[in-house]
Amino acid sequence: MALLTKITQLYLTPRQHELDKHFTSPLQLQEQMLRYLLEKGRQTEYGHRHNLAQAADYESFARQIPLNTYEELKADIDRMRHGECNILWPGQIRWYAKSSGTTNDKSKFIPVSKEGLRHLHYQGGHDACAFYFRLNPKSRIFDGKSLILGGSHSPNYNLPNSLVGDLSAILMENLNPILGYFREPKKSIALMADFEQKRDLIARTTMRQNITNLSGVPSWMLSVLVRMLEISGKESIEQLWPNLEVFFHGGIAFTPYRKQYEEIIRKADMHYMETYNASEGFFGIQNDPLDKSMLLMLDYGTFYEFIPMDEFGSDNPTVVPLSGVQTGKNYAMVISTTCGLWRYVIGDTVMFTSTNPYKFIITGRTKYFINAFGEELIQDNAEQGLAYACEQTGAKVLEYTVAPVNMDEHAQCRHQWLIEFAQPPRDIDEFRHLLDTRLQQVNSDYEAKRAKNITMQELEIIVAPKGLFNQWLKAKGKLGGQHKIPRLSNTRKHIEELLEMMNKQHS
Repeated sequence: MALLTKITQLYLTPRQHELDKHFTSPLQLQEQMLRYLLEKGRQTEYGHRHNLAQAADYESFARQIPLNTYEELKADIDRMRHGECNILWPGQIRWYAKSSGTTNDKSKFIPVSKEGLRHLHYQGGHDACAFYFRLNPKSRIFDGKSLILGGSHSPNYNLPNSLVGDLSAILMENLNPILGYFREPKKSIALMADFEQKRDLIARTTMRQNITNLSGVPSWMLSVLVRMLEISGKESIEQLWPNLEVFFHGGIAFTPYRKQYEEIIRKADMHYMETYNASEGFFGIQNDPLDKSMLLMLDYGTFYEFIPMDEFGSDNPTVVPLSGVQTGKNYAMVISTTCGLWRYVIGDTVMFTSTNPYKFIITGRTKYFINAFGEELIQDNAEQGLAYACEQTGAKVLEYTVAPVNMDEHAQCRHQWLIEFAQPPRDIDEFRHLLDTRLQQVNSDYEAKRAKNITMQELEIIVAPKGLFNQWLKAKGKLGGQHKIPRLSNTRKHIEELLEMMNKQHS
């Protein structure tokens, strides 16, 4: 084993023991985190405004601080972006992760404090490695380099040393230069804004490197790897990188992409490890390759609360701390963090698969679901349906989005799926029927509405031409980086834009 890998394993050993507390004393970890946040929050303008000095436990904390969306915190964040100190978090925050927009704005700007960099984001990367080494003690990932995809950044209101951009770019800019030596591509390429140009340069400059591990969003990483095979003329990635052993992935569901990865990375011992890292924080790590759920990370600087989705959007929804969650129930996640996000409704939905330890799956977004006819379709249902239909037909899905088609004069309504295939099914009608059947099996509300074709008719599939979704993102200036395709929507806004673009191409 190379010296660097051995040193890294020794360095991570104490943390591996600390991680055991997630299994033995998870609620104590959260109690400690709440006490720390309250102590820091009392030093801020926001804390004074909401009498955090009066909050000594969870119940008083929940009474003093309201639930917040980005709109409620936006004015304070904008003051911070202009250089004001001690607003939502002690001191001055210089970095802001640019995330997808809200109802009123094109983008959100999530503050990233020094504590957040260390304890929310970098710690997650360290712990992913710690779990990986525990699972694979003979690993040699630090014998070579990491290929890590990222976005770009720009100055924040022209303030000195202040940046706004993709979280990955902010992390890269603040990375220890020594660690930067072990990652690819070099910074000048990694921070390029033009994804197509960046993809080409990454492919050309890294294919002769000794890459042992990958990190990034599955869709964008796949695009880079496919381009690398095109340029090199090779049939599989291990012909370029024989020592590649793991892909740390996150950002979007991996299920639609797994088969495509297995086709271009044919190593029997290739590992895949999911992480839940967002602009707002690093929240989960898949610590068991045989279990798709992730361990909730409890000592990173985040205090968690959860809203049952059947109450989400009501005037006074039930909100519970970690001790109050139940398995098998869909929740909207609420976070308070060392970046100054207080009882922030992040927009993701999760379902716990275990409470000993606390493990969960991401089920979708609070705004990305379809309930046009009482069917309550969530993204996890859609992913399961697609996985089944692909398995039965040999198809491979590249991108998709779904929207309702509202009732016509004959009281007919359905879901419309726009799907871009990497490998189309042998029979699209068979694929459609299999998908619809599987959705009924995994979602009883969908099944009830589909009964005898009375309320809802069988779904419709429109096959998108190759590259349509990327062209749509490019037209919006969102190609690459952290940007994602909206999978499910109660409105037809996204799908109509895509269909219009598709029709213009045909004409």
